[in-house]
Amino acid sequence: KNKIIKIMNTKGNFKILFAFAIFAFGITSCTEDEPIQYEIPTTYNFENVSINGQTQRLAMLKEMSNYMKTANTAGNSIDANRLKAMFENDAANAGFVQTYDDSKQLKDKTFEGERAVFEELFELYETASQNNTIPAVNGTAGVQVSLDGTKAYFVNENGVEYTQIIEKGLMGACFYYQATSVYMSDDKMDVDNETIVEGEGTQMEHHWDEAFGYFGVPTDFPTNTDGLAWWGVYVNRRDPLLGTNQLMTELIKGRAAISNKDLAARDEAIIAARAEWELASAGTVMNYLNTALANFNDDAIRNHALSEAVAFAYALKFNNGKKVTNTNVDEILIKIGGTTVFKDMNFYTTTEADLNEAKDLIVGYFSEIEPVKDEL
Repeated sequence: KNKIIKIMNTKGNFKILFAFAIFAFGITSCTEDEPIQYEIPTTYNFENVSINGQTQRLAMLKEMSNYMKTANTAGNSIDANRLKAMFENDAANAGFVQTYDDSKQLKDKTFEGERAVFEELFELYETASQNNTIPAVNGTAGVQVSLDGTKAYFVNENGVEYTQIIEKGLMGACFYYQATSVYMSDDKMDVDNETIVEGEGTQMEHHWDEAFGYFGVPTDFPTNTDGLAWWGVYVNRRDPLLGTNQLMTELIKGRAAISNKDLAARDEAIIAARAEWELASAGTVMNYLNTALANFNDDAIRNHALSEAVAFAYALKFNNGKKVTNTNVDEILIKIGGTTVFKDMNFYTTTEADLNEAKDLIVGYFSEIEPVKDEL
């Protein structure tokens, strides 16, 4: 009798313990499923943000651009060695106006497989500009003046404006690449998010801030648009029709998520930020195609616009989360310039039909652009 009672008690205890375990598990599961609560600011107002390296590189490219544009005045030529020195921050030979940290440069942040492309473009620019005394026409390099006399651009014998190819190309192969494919990558995101370094935050926070730094906007953008640089300028221009200033919202969301250990929200912000940045680049290609079509008989305006168009199309290759493939991008480049190679492009042989077909390709890849394709 006693033995039977003991067994019954044991079973009763087991039932009680089992019920308690189920209850406890339920509490734990509910807790884990609850979203992390935190406030997302309206500006990029976070502690320990350091984007000094990015700010310096944005300024270096501006100085390169200012130097290259001196060739827009007849009689001025370009020195390839000076451009190379600027590219790698060889201060003794770069002729920079500002002083930059020795460790900061554009070259080592540019997609490795494309660095030689830019250095070759520097050489080609020098060669083409050596006899910069003759007005540019089909087959002859020089300064090309718009029909209304207000614009002047140095172009090579095929109408390619090296300044635009180089500066906008580096916006893609350096700034856009670093932000979307390096600093938003698993290698840079799956890092320490506990140890805070004064002035930089955690390693993960700092990497996200570096991605933000390549955007080129103030911390209270888009309310404040003073001092926009590079991508900041073009994202803001595309916003009225494409809503691309959402990129800033996603960058703020991502940083807030990281600081609050909400990695699911961080990953959502990465996907959304990459998409908004890509859309801004594609929309800018469309904008310049429209400019070229509207000014097709003005060699200067058309060639300037097409130089920008191919550079922004080229940029689309450097986003690891991109919607398009590199083959898609090459199709666009071929329609606009006849080839995927900048130095071999010829804008004098491009037709209006080619540009309209390029527009069709873009809206085929980006449905968001279709409703406003002729307004951009």
